Amino acid sequence: MSWLTETRWSPYVVGAAIGVLSWLTLLISNKAIGCSTTFARGSGMLEKVFRGKKVEERPYFQETQPKVDWQFMLVIGIVIGAFISALISNSFRLQVVPDGWYAAFGSSRVLRIAVGFAGGIFLGFGSRWADGCTSGHGISGTMQLAVSSWISAIFFFIGGILTALFLFGGLG
Repeated sequence: MSWLTETRWSPYVVGAAIGVLSWLTLLISNKAIGCSTTFARGSGMLEKVFRGKKVEERPYFQETQPKVDWQFMLVIGIVIGAFISALISNSFRLQVVPDGWYAAFGSSRVLRIAVGFAGGIFLGFGSRWADGCTSGHGISGTMQLAVSSWISAIFFFIGGILTALFLFGGLG
């Protein structure tokens, strides 16, 4: 059981475990794993605090009701699981500016938070536009051999590689 305390697990083992989890999810609940709708529903729940029932009048929230569902609980489980993993592996630490970012761009917390916020907006917009996120398309959709998911997954990788090359000096 010493592998539980390692900081990084084998991507092959983790990939296989996610695949098995996807099979079980489809088998037991007849639902595919995905997370992006949770954030849209969460924004609706937040808006509901300020605007009450008016949120339900929006066409988007008539179809995607702002509520806690199994996907919402999955996201909470991901956060709790990551926290427990960091505690078990002794790698937990509070850090606003990660070491890799600090080495490439310096210690500005404002820059880090601004870029993180902008990235979150782009990610949210893209996942709603594509009608799914990396887990929805990249795991569940490709497992079901959906052509749109394979195209999305290919472009996730291309976009990630180009962004990393650009940010960390490989393109210029």
